[in-house]
Amino acid sequence: MTIFPTGIYYRDAYRNWAQIFKIMAVLWLVLAMFMALPWMVLVIEKDPDAPAFGMSLLIILSATLITWLLTRRVSLELKPWQMFILTAGSWTSISCFASLPLILGAPQLSVTNAVFESVSAITTTGSTILSGIDELSDGLKLWRGLMQWMGGIGIIVMGIAILPFLKVGGMRLFHTESSDWSDKVMPRTGGIAKATLSIYVGLTLVAMLSYWAGGMLPLDAVVHGMTSLATGGFANSDASFGAYAEQPWLLWMGSFFMLCGALPFVLYIRFIRTSRSALWKDQQVRGLLKLLLAAIVMLSAWRVLQGDDWFVSLTHVTFNVISVVTTTGYASDDYTLWGSLPVVAFFYLTFVGGCSGSTSGGMKVFRFQIAMMMLLNQLRYLIHANGVFTSRYNHQPVTSDISRSVVAFSFFFFITIAVLALGLSALGLDLVTALSGAATAVANVGPGLGDTIGPAGNFATLPDAAKWLLCIGMLMGRLEILTVVVLLTPMFWRR
Repeated sequence: MTIFPTGIYYRDAYRNWAQIFKIMAVLWLVLAMFMALPWMVLVIEKDPDAPAFGMSLLIILSATLITWLLTRRVSLELKPWQMFILTAGSWTSISCFASLPLILGAPQLSVTNAVFESVSAITTTGSTILSGIDELSDGLKLWRGLMQWMGGIGIIVMGIAILPFLKVGGMRLFHTESSDWSDKVMPRTGGIAKATLSIYVGLTLVAMLSYWAGGMLPLDAVVHGMTSLATGGFANSDASFGAYAEQPWLLWMGSFFMLCGALPFVLYIRFIRTSRSALWKDQQVRGLLKLLLAAIVMLSAWRVLQGDDWFVSLTHVTFNVISVVTTTGYASDDYTLWGSLPVVAFFYLTFVGGCSGSTSGGMKVFRFQIAMMMLLNQLRYLIHANGVFTSRYNHQPVTSDISRSVVAFSFFFFITIAVLALGLSALGLDLVTALSGAATAVANVGPGLGDTIGPAGNFATLPDAAKWLLCIGMLMGRLEILTVVVLLTPMFWRR
């Protein structure tokens, strides 16, 4: 037995890590291609921010080229442990590179603020530290929208291609459910990813054209189209979507496109190719729509009873409920001023999220549905101790490993929020700000509650340490938590 590492050990270690960085270099190149778009806009407009984007592009391309040259001879045969590192490492590194224009450009943000803004964008959380957004250059507005749009498609592709393979995330349900149709529709994961990208691009273009036809300026229509489908929530105004509060048709359009982004994209493929009833028949979609309807009816009735106009109430309640549940984070009104019942209701809705396989964050609807099935079965066992009860989801049996994963995710989800809120409290934040800030970060919603980080505020005044904690929370929430938690366990590194 050798005490010291051998040459073979070092070669294997190099090969393993080189495979990870080789893929990350490709992702950095994609990021640079997206960053070139706002750079060209700024060059055409002769905007002073153009050199900042040019320097950022140079840094990213240099890192990409160096990494590619060092890893170009390595073949790609990723193992599961490498995919865990690749998932966390790629989202973290892309967020850091994406922050460069915010540091070098007109806002001249600190590293902490710039990274917070980019992490919020890439994870489609929608929390912001910026004020005076209306006065930002067109290139920076476009870049904020592009970051969220990239994050939106990124989480869908990750949910389809990576998380099920790692036995993490809700798309495992779609893999079990789709066993009877995936081979007929799209035989390979790559085919599903390409079809998903096509649908994502198509819906985004429809949203852009709809907003433009509805009266938005072209740049505003482009950015809001991207951030609506990405359920990200970045807007081109400090007032968020409240800038269009007097144009109710835009609020209804926004509600529709946010909902489109919160539905499972694999079901769009099935809807187009095999079954026109695929979306409505899905148990998760029906559960989401029922929840939204119940919340909208309850809060609209509350506002009407408070003396507000019924149509205005219905419009703003519908928009803000869908925004919070789908974790978009737009705000058309400061709903914390609607009364105590709406404040508590919106805090509860923060945790829900949209459907698995969508751009939404949160716990996802299917986990609540499966948890309810488990609860009902437990009650049945108390009455009929020797009974045999089988839970079925979308006509497929819910296996024990899926039940375990739901329990494990739910436990770590709330533990993460609790630990994060405790850390924020230790930094001097009040209870409402600490708790809602932790919840909105892990659920990737955007605005929290209270005067500081509520719908009418932002995160700029928080201590730098709090912003870094929230960045960790946003990344963990976006990556389904367990993907990150497993990296913190000693057993992972003792493979």
